[in-house]
Amino acid sequence: MALADKFPSDFLWGSATSAAQIEGAAREDGRGPSIWDRFCAQPGRIKDASTPEVACDHYHRYAEDVGLMRWLGLGAYRFSLSWSRLQPQGRGAWNEAGFDFYDRLLDELLAAGIQPLATLYHWDLPAALEDSIGGWLSRDIAPLFADYAAEVARRFGDRLHSIATLNEPWCVATLGYETAQFAPGHTSRAEAAQVSHHLLLAHGQAIQAMRAVCRTPLGIVLNHTPSFAAAPNEADRIATRIDDGLNVRWYMDPVFRGTYPADVLAYLGADAPRVQPGDMATIQQPLDFLGLNFYTRSIISASPPAPPAPGLQGFTDMGWEVVPEVLTQHLVRLTREYAPPPIFITENGMANADELREGRVADTPRIAYLQSHLQALARAMQLGVDVRGYFYWSLLDNFEWNSGYAKRFGLFHVDYATQQRTAKDSAHWYRQFIAAQAGP
Repeated sequence: MALADKFPSDFLWGSATSAAQIEGAAREDGRGPSIWDRFCAQPGRIKDASTPEVACDHYHRYAEDVGLMRWLGLGAYRFSLSWSRLQPQGRGAWNEAGFDFYDRLLDELLAAGIQPLATLYHWDLPAALEDSIGGWLSRDIAPLFADYAAEVARRFGDRLHSIATLNEPWCVATLGYETAQFAPGHTSRAEAAQVSHHLLLAHGQAIQAMRAVCRTPLGIVLNHTPSFAAAPNEADRIATRIDDGLNVRWYMDPVFRGTYPADVLAYLGADAPRVQPGDMATIQQPLDFLGLNFYTRSIISASPPAPPAPGLQGFTDMGWEVVPEVLTQHLVRLTREYAPPPIFITENGMANADELREGRVADTPRIAYLQSHLQALARAMQLGVDVRGYFYWSLLDNFEWNSGYAKRFGLFHVDYATQQRTAKDSAHWYRQFIAAQAGP
């Protein structure tokens, strides 16, 4: 995409982070442990045996990091709040020191002319809730999450551009409870299905609770990895449809249609979640926006192992195929099938094998990734998709969950020994792009 190509003048250009991945200060100012703190302490869970205890030390360096955003020319910043920092037990007493931190962060962002988009849950559940009720496996978590959401909305709603309830519930349920890749590390398909329902129920109750106390735009952030058949045969077509059901329709259908997809319920059989009367109406709350996280696609085969993806445009350092045209296709599909509210691309980015050499990170592949995905986004908008903003993942290199610190997604390189931030070539490119969008 040429820098001269223009998006709408009110389009939001931003970047994104999450609390657990950048804040650090894990034991400071009354913060309680999260399930990720526990998970990282278990040998073999994290590939480089690291923890997020310090991470990017954003808790102490937030003003510097907002300065980086201002230098980039960002109009918006998507971040998450740490439930265990604000309410260490997941219920009961609020931790005022935690609220003070986010209060300072919001002041800094607004003074810099940057709109804050808050996410209430980006995976760092208070460990106390895991101990007391079984975490997301318990239906009782929904009203507790709603109480937390309402408190955040009461305190901060008038200063926030928007509030998203959950980030990527598919990851929480499937990677946390079925494949054990993420906290809490369980391996049960039935548990994953039930957790997914409790997550959506908590989302619905949180939307209701926040509507009662604020007028802030409210939504949810879903991750979609569109499914493609490995071969043009009936078996692969059926397998691909089920994969799409588990990844995309399982969350879109309840939120926007008030039902779970019938084919996926049949596929799950006895592992399908227990749903009580009224649950689906609670989940199907009117939303002001849909956040979409997009990185790659899945190639599905009924005969494992699946053949590798073609990879015509290469792979990221995560091993994810680069397929920007799929972003266009998928946005058009969502608009056609669901008529969703305005969409924000709340995450899109790549891990690259970045090296800091003589004060510079020449991350040419990331610039190409940015260019191609913004071009794909522009194409989707030309086709009628209502997209209001784009948030590159991530502002900083950070703690990449079970990959530890080995994978670098940031526009800014972080030297974890010194916490020195260095703008990568991609940061310079993004800065120039944003400036050109604002120009005549």
